[in-house]
Amino acid sequence: MNWIANVVPPRVRSLLRRESPENLWVKCPESGELVFHKDLEANLFVVPGSGYHMRLSPKRRLDNLFDDAAWEQIATPEVPFDPLKFRDVKRYTDRIKEYRTKTGNPDAVTLGFGKLQGLNVTAAVQDFDFLGGSLGMAAGEAIITGMTTAIERHTPFVIFTASGGARMQEGIFSLMQMPRTTIAVRRLREAKLPYIVVLTNPTTGGVTASYAMLGDVHIAEPGAVIGFAGARVIEQTIRERLPEGFQRAEYLEAHGMIDMVVRRQDMRATLARLCALLMQRPPDTAVAA
Repeated sequence: MNWIANVVPPRVRSLLRRESPENLWVKCPESGELVFHKDLEANLFVVPGSGYHMRLSPKRRLDNLFDDAAWEQIATPEVPFDPLKFRDVKRYTDRIKEYRTKTGNPDAVTLGFGKLQGLNVTAAVQDFDFLGGSLGMAAGEAIITGMTTAIERHTPFVIFTASGGARMQEGIFSLMQMPRTTIAVRRLREAKLPYIVVLTNPTTGGVTASYAMLGDVHIAEPGAVIGFAGARVIEQTIRERLPEGFQRAEYLEAHGMIDMVVRRQDMRATLARLCALLMQRPPDTAVAA
């Protein structure tokens, strides 16, 4: 027993024992650095020392993107809840309810419409915290709805991808979202509207094999893992050691798979310039950053 327990009266003791919030300090997964949560939040959830880009919720991502954090959430269509009546260690319906409660979102893709430096933009954000950002029927419908909205409102379409791939609990219904979203991208092209993809960590599987690699411009956040199969699977298949940094954003930029790697602090200004350029907006009407 210490002196506080032995000597200090109970009421005073309760004042001395103030519990700290669990998220007061955040540990960097890359360097192990501890960062004060408010400092991390002020730095757009980029660890100051290592530059590691942590995950952002869809709301934070869209707040950071649009002018004055003002945007309209676009409703997404309802889809069959559990078409295959899938069950592993728990029912798929229970998993969906669990993740809806955890994230506060109906599925892995959130849509928003707002102004980016004065220019109307439609955006989609994929949430890795919702079942690994997996591409199922709801996510596919959301992306198609976002692209359709961009066509109807004549705006650029920006998507922030983060996914482990197709959603296995929906089987062939999930895989069918790959060609469906590809057709929606073609409709954007026919309307001559910009389609900009921002690849965040990680973007893999069927998402990389479809709409994530069909943009007019491909941007990645620093250190993001981008690819189809995992590095370990590739090594086991080809029986060779992969190069250092393989499937990281910087490696892919150096080898021509993506156009640029942009820090989160510079992302909004970069997207604004690209949207204005691709929409052929006169430079004298562009709103300053």
